[in-house]
Amino acid sequence: MPRAMSVWVWVFMVPWVLLGIGAVVFAVAGGRRRGRGVPTTGGGGTVKVLIPILYVVLGLAVPAIAIVAQGEAVGGTRTLAAEEGNEELERGKELFRQNCAGCHTLAAVQAKGVTGPSLDRLGNVSRRRVLAAISNGGTGKLQMPAGLLDGENAEAVAAYVSRVAGK
Repeated sequence: MPRAMSVWVWVFMVPWVLLGIGAVVFAVAGGRRRGRGVPTTGGGGTVKVLIPILYVVLGLAVPAIAIVAQGEAVGGTRTLAAEEGNEELERGKELFRQNCAGCHTLAAVQAKGVTGPSLDRLGNVSRRRVLAAISNGGTGKLQMPAGLLDGENAEAVAAYVSRVAGK
């Protein structure tokens, strides 16, 4: 598990899990009603079994499934790099996140930029087109800094974007 993920789990998930476990124990133990003398219907054992199961399913299983299903950036190149042995795509993905995701929308890395065009809407983008945009600053109208990346870095981003944009 990456370090950032483990910090996220400890800071945000663990307190909620502990709170959920406490709620289950409180509910199964009868809560405050015994101390207040509140009359109860004397509910059967079924409720005492179903409520904790419901807490576990909704409080633990659903978030766990969502986290696992998300994987590493849906549509990202982790599988592409592994399948093809192409580390350039993985490097292009990271460079895109660092330099381009703030402005451009690209579903493959869950980028939601609003300044630049959505690369998913452009559809299949050629490597050459991406390199030209990086070199010229987009379409050349100074809406994007020209030469933001160069050399192998520009090539890696162009390879990545041309592979995942619009897919």
